[in-house]
Amino acid sequence: MRLGEVLYESGGQLKQVYFPTTSILSMLYVLENGASAEIALVGNEGILGIPLFMGGETTPSRAVVQSAGHAYRLQAQLLKDEFNRAGPLLRLLLRYTQALIAQMTQIAVCNRYHSIDQQLCRWLLSRLDRLPSNSLVVTQEQIADTLGVRRGGITVAAGKLQKAGLIRYSRGQIDVLDRAGLEMAACECHAAVRLEFGRLLFDIPDGDPFEILGQSSP
Repeated sequence: MRLGEVLYESGGQLKQVYFPTTSILSMLYVLENGASAEIALVGNEGILGIPLFMGGETTPSRAVVQSAGHAYRLQAQLLKDEFNRAGPLLRLLLRYTQALIAQMTQIAVCNRYHSIDQQLCRWLLSRLDRLPSNSLVVTQEQIADTLGVRRGGITVAAGKLQKAGLIRYSRGQIDVLDRAGLEMAACECHAAVRLEFGRLLFDIPDGDPFEILGQSSP
């Protein structure tokens, strides 16, 4: 899964579904003028291609590899056949769909009401959840595109985080130095999404919901 590779285009027919293992996939809504914003993120906790088993054969969003890595790819019909058996997979996929909708809803609210600084913190934390390290290979322009903001706003926000000792930014790479500090600087959206994923997918009645993703096993 190469960085920047486009897996689906808006309106395209879904022929495969993807289960990321070490890669991260970004779902983007693209406007007529070419502007885009991220509406959801899929990593090792999920599947790309839910319209397939929800009754549609196409998706309104573009899917792009945002962090290079690996994934399992499955032919669409095989997943549909198994889903239609109405067994355990059906229940799991429906619960994941609910979690994904919760993520989309939270991102929409965050983009509307929270500052670019808070959005950037959420953006970084959501990637760290799905990566084995504290380093991200990404440019400010890529971050701006996914958040739907100007690059200058990301430059200022990243500068504040670096000055506070939370991250170290060099061209094309961000190293998170203080995750706890980053979580304190973020809005409530990141925590809300992780809590919902834990509740729906991993059935964790007690304990810290922030241990459900990344290097931990469900």
